[in-house]
Amino acid sequence: MADAKQFRLPDVGEGLTEAEIVSWKVKPGDTVKVNDIVVEIETAKSLVELPSPFAGVVTELLVDEGTTVDVGTPIITVDTGSGATGPSEPPAPPSPRADTPPAVPAVETPSEEGAAEPGLIGGPAPGGRTSVLVGYGPKTTTGARRPRKNAGTSGPTPSSASAATAQQAVQTSMMTTPTPLREPAMEDAAESAPAHRVSTGSDDSGVKVLAKPPVRKLARDLGVDLTSVTASGDGGVVTRADVEAAASGQPSASPRPSAGRPSDRPSGQRETRISVKGVRKMTAQAMVSSAFTAPHVTEWVTVDVTRTMDFVEKLKKDKDFRDVKVSPLLLVANALLLAVRRNPDVNASWDEAAQEIVVKHYVNLGIAAATPRGLVVPNVKDADRMSLRDLAEALQALTATAREGRTQPADMAGGTMTITNVGVFGVDAGTPILNPGEAAILCFGAVRDMPWVHDGRIAVRKVTQLALSFDHRLVDGQLGSMFLADIAAVLEDPATALLW
Repeated sequence: MADAKQFRLPDVGEGLTEAEIVSWKVKPGDTVKVNDIVVEIETAKSLVELPSPFAGVVTELLVDEGTTVDVGTPIITVDTGSGATGPSEPPAPPSPRADTPPAVPAVETPSEEGAAEPGLIGGPAPGGRTSVLVGYGPKTTTGARRPRKNAGTSGPTPSSASAATAQQAVQTSMMTTPTPLREPAMEDAAESAPAHRVSTGSDDSGVKVLAKPPVRKLARDLGVDLTSVTASGDGGVVTRADVEAAASGQPSASPRPSAGRPSDRPSGQRETRISVKGVRKMTAQAMVSSAFTAPHVTEWVTVDVTRTMDFVEKLKKDKDFRDVKVSPLLLVANALLLAVRRNPDVNASWDEAAQEIVVKHYVNLGIAAATPRGLVVPNVKDADRMSLRDLAEALQALTATAREGRTQPADMAGGTMTITNVGVFGVDAGTPILNPGEAAILCFGAVRDMPWVHDGRIAVRKVTQLALSFDHRLVDGQLGSMFLADIAAVLEDPATALLW
């Protein structure tokens, strides 16, 4: 097809090299417009929805759901011809293209017909420049993006230059356009986990089969009828082992129960293997790098936070805070920011190449958040310049976005200091590993009713433990101790903040 165009997986930021195809939002035969969402991918940091750079009819999905592919790999084909009405016959089953070498994304400029579609962005812009569709640069742009290494080309050509510019604009629009948040739902965690994503299908008799797309492809390649395979996966899902057993004529494993106690599990199944990819893979690599690069030191302090907890209750009733979430974490964050003001050298990073300590005059406060895809640490930019109300709003938005799995790579970059709240799990404290590039991380433990000496008498008070891990190249024992003591002082008596 002369008008068929391939959309290649773009680099959505932070120099990412690969991503997993989580779910397709279109199928062969669907008509799409420029900027219609066609696929959801999972990078090493977040979920990202990719818009179509073409208007036309989808002719083929080139990569199965659940497949990880390199940046530059063709993932979908769209017929952009004006007379395109979709494929004349059912399209061939999609096949993985994970072995395609990375290349400069070859995005072609849309036709004039596509650019003039009603309801899309277009028209003249200030200064006489023509405004073009989101995902494309100005048509008069002649600058060329430097080609990637090993791209398989000897140098940029006029078409590749415009294509690179267009692709870079696609990335910019995705990084700067916020993704709408969904209302939290109990089904989200299970629905979003790639390891459990399955598709349903049926044979000519209408019998439905549950299996992942890669398993379906394996069955096609081996000539196995999925409707004749005994499923051993959770909820009746056909696994790769089931298909291979059917192909070899051997019986498949006994079906696994959908729930959980060790005594309920089949005696033959003693292990479950989980693929390490996406966020979990990135977190593991970062933690190993941090643990064996920065010399960690951890100090502890136990604090009577009764007055802080009383202050939390007062804020919840205050009319200025009624529409935002007020929690102990908010006041812990505020105490940390005040302590940074008194001990600015703790807010620094180590420049190995230059052999310099870089002191930051701003605080991008990271909050470690557990999500169905693993641990992420988005940060509140310039948190030190915020009022308590603004900080409460920022923390609420940050945690809500993280739980939805919609945190963008830019929101996790540039952090200077982190708080991890293990108290929500009923844990007293721990020895946290530094977020790479940061000098300190504060661990906030559970708040418990405990006997405490108060005003010379034993009384039941609200008590918590704080643990501060810091990079001993940047923070010596005195500085770390002073910083942790200042945090504790504000939490013990929030009025102390008025003196600083």
